[in-house]
Amino acid sequence: MTTAVLAACADDSGPPVLTWYINPDDGGQEEIAGLCTEAAGGEYTIETSLLPRDAASQREQLARRLAASDDSIDIMSLDPPFIPELAEPGFLAPVPEDLQTTDGIVQGAVESATWEDELVTVPFWANTQLLWYRESVVEAAGLDMSQPVTWDQVIEAAESQEKLLGVQGARAESLTVWINALVASAGGEIVVNPDAAADEVELGLESEAGRSAAEIIGYIGQEGLGGAGLPTADENASMNLFQGERGSFMVNWPFVWPAMSEANPEVIEDLGWTIYPRVDEGTEAAPPVGGINLGVGAFSEHPDLAYDAVACIVQPEHQAEYFVTNGNPPSSIEAYDDPSVQEQFPMADTIRDSLDQGVPRPQTPYYNEVSLGLQETWHPPRSVEPESTPAQSADFIIAVLRGERLL
Repeated sequence: MTTAVLAACADDSGPPVLTWYINPDDGGQEEIAGLCTEAAGGEYTIETSLLPRDAASQREQLARRLAASDDSIDIMSLDPPFIPELAEPGFLAPVPEDLQTTDGIVQGAVESATWEDELVTVPFWANTQLLWYRESVVEAAGLDMSQPVTWDQVIEAAESQEKLLGVQGARAESLTVWINALVASAGGEIVVNPDAAADEVELGLESEAGRSAAEIIGYIGQEGLGGAGLPTADENASMNLFQGERGSFMVNWPFVWPAMSEANPEVIEDLGWTIYPRVDEGTEAAPPVGGINLGVGAFSEHPDLAYDAVACIVQPEHQAEYFVTNGNPPSSIEAYDDPSVQEQFPMADTIRDSLDQGVPRPQTPYYNEVSLGLQETWHPPRSVEPESTPAQSADFIIAVLRGERLL
C-alpha cells in the first residue's frame, strides 16, 4: 500500500516546472519556451512569467526577490547593465563549463554578459544602434556613406539643409545610452574602476572624452537640431521626427526598420544605414550595446535543468527565428547567415558588425545610481556645457555613491 501511494505521488508531481521571467516582447520567448519544453522530452517544462515593461522596474522586482532568496526564479531575461548588481552579491548561479565558450558570439554581447572577467550570464539576443539616414540628404551633402562619418559631418549636413537629427534627449535610460556611446567613441569610459566599492568608484567624465560628448549633446540641444521635443524625445519620438519632412539622420535601434516599413514605405525608399557616427575622425566609433542575457537564479531548486533549458533557448536557429518574428537581433554570429534573417533585415550584416564593435554601458553594481545621476545632470540637452557639465555630473554621482546626496 505504501509503495502504491508513493508511486501515485510521483506521478502527480510530474517533471519539474522551470519558471522563465521574460521581458515583454511579441510572444517570441513564450514560443521558444514551448519548443524547448518539447525538446526536453518530458525532463522538464518551461513556463514564462512576464516582467514589467521598463528595465528599471524589471531590475527592481528581480533584485528584491533574489535578495529574499526566492527559489521560484529559475531563468531570467536580464537587461545587461543590471547584471553586475545581481552577480556581485551571488544572486546568479555559476554558468556551467559547457556554456562558458564565447566562440561565435558577437563581442558586445560577450562583454555585457561578463563580470570580473567571468561569464555570469549567457547571451541571448543583442541590440545596437545604427546611424540611419535619408539618402537624399546625404546626396545633397556630398557624403560618402561607404566610409565612416563623424558627428561633425552629420551635424553639418543637417544644418546646411535646415534638417533635424533623430536623437534621444529624454530624461530616461536612452539619454544614458547616448552619453555612454559618445564618451566611449571618444576613447573614454564613464566608470574607470567598475569593480570598486561605492566610496572608491572613480569616474572618467572629467576628461577630453567627457568634454567631447558634452560638446555634441549641448550643441544639438542649443541649436535646436533635435527639434522642439528633444527634452522628451525617446526612441519612438526620434523615429517619428526622422520620418517627417525635416528628417535627415537618426541614431536608433533596429526596431525602426519594421516599424517604418509598415507605416511609411516612402521613407524606406529613401533610407540608408551604417555604423554609428565617430566622435573623432581617427577613432573607431563605439556603438551602444543592449539586448537580453539569460541568468539562472542562485536559489533555484533546479539550476542544472535551468541551464540545460538556457542552452536550448540560445540555439542559433531560435535566435534567428526570434529576430525575424520579434525584431530582436541575435547574439549568435551564425544566426545572421540565416536566409530569412538576410531577407527580412537587409542591414543584418551591419548590425552584426556594429555589435562586434560596440561597447556596453558601465558594468558596475552601482549602475542604477550612475545612470540616474547622468540623467539628472545632462538634462535637458540645451543645458549641457563641455566645460562644466562633466565635472558637475561626476561630483553629483560620487556624492550619491558616498551617501552624501540623494537622487
